Amino acid sequence: MSDAHSVRARPALVDLAEADPALAALSLWCDHRDGAATGTAGTVITYGPDFDVLPRHVQIGLAAHHVLHVALRHSARMAELQARHGDAFQPKLFNLAADALVNTVLLAADHALPRPAVTLEGLFREGLGQNEASLAEWDVERLYFALLPRDGAEGDRSAEVEAYAERQQFAPDVDAGDTEGGGGADAEEAARWQQHLSRAVEAGRSAGRGIGASLHRLADLPEPQTPWNVILRRLLTRAVMPERRPSPQRPARRWIAAAAQARQAGTPVPGFERGYRPQTEVARIVVALDASGSIDDARLGLFWAEVTGIARRMAVELHLVVFDDGIRHVARMDPVQTRPVLPDLPRGGGTDFAPVVALAARLGASALVMLTDLDGPTGPAPRFPVIWAVPDGSGVTAPFGRLVDLAR
Repeated sequence: MSDAHSVRARPALVDLAEADPALAALSLWCDHRDGAATGTAGTVITYGPDFDVLPRHVQIGLAAHHVLHVALRHSARMAELQARHGDAFQPKLFNLAADALVNTVLLAADHALPRPAVTLEGLFREGLGQNEASLAEWDVERLYFALLPRDGAEGDRSAEVEAYAERQQFAPDVDAGDTEGGGGADAEEAARWQQHLSRAVEAGRSAGRGIGASLHRLADLPEPQTPWNVILRRLLTRAVMPERRPSPQRPARRWIAAAAQARQAGTPVPGFERGYRPQTEVARIVVALDASGSIDDARLGLFWAEVTGIARRMAVELHLVVFDDGIRHVARMDPVQTRPVLPDLPRGGGTDFAPVVALAARLGASALVMLTDLDGPTGPAPRFPVIWAVPDGSGVTAPFGRLVDLAR
């Protein structure tokens, strides 16, 4: 692949400036290069030999398609999910979600695309069996989790989704590539692209054509936000910090000093002053894994990736609890074990969080992390912090404690 600006894409990009000022402005922040195939990786768009044979109006639309992939940071967001979920991540499904969103935006703005093409409406109607689909409600992460197969679950439509993708001749065109390093760098990059998109929207509104007039309604716009894993780490760190309580067996340091000084000077020893000791001697986290019938194998794999991540990051006593409508498995995990094995347990049944909360109380938990879809009775709130980690937090409310959306 040449590092020089793409020769194949130059005419289409010149025409894009007249057809869609918003996308033309965004294209200036992308690296356009000729390559073996047409696709996107990070901020680099490559144009393969197949691009040359397309009609000019389709070339414009296809270039716009990849510019939107870059502007919406689909490569970086794909890399984030892949890093978090490991082998459980399905890049083809993420690509399908990203293409459905981007194509719907472009077709609404009267851009031409190679046909057939996947769209959000078609994906919902023919794949998921639903009629309602709005760009204002769906971002790529939420759509990806909605498309994940639900192994053995009633209403699973993964076969219909795959069949729809084949009928539309869908092929993945976004690669995670070498993206940002995560954390603060990711937040800065998201903020920069948000600024680029804001300026592009203004350019499109002023021109009165292209995607600028409707882009602001797109839920998939990149927003700088604190990643879920940083939020979870902060919550757990705060939960396991030792609390102090008065201890009559432990004198205060200042009383020890004052008493020593009094004895040395021959003066009366001051009255005893109690010291403090930690509320708990050992920080203890209980991680509860929902293995009920509503949690399929794909989501259970994602949950397990989060469990192992917590074990590696937190130097605390950690207990794993697998449950559905009752406790199925309890084990203490070794934090230095990098790849603990998920027990092969029978699955199914309903969900009841109350036994887990009661068990965590008996273990003296400093914090309880529930990896679940929050579908079941919870019982009363305990005295220790509870963190509900859900695969998709859209429209979900925690009964108590804090909610962490793993899709963010």
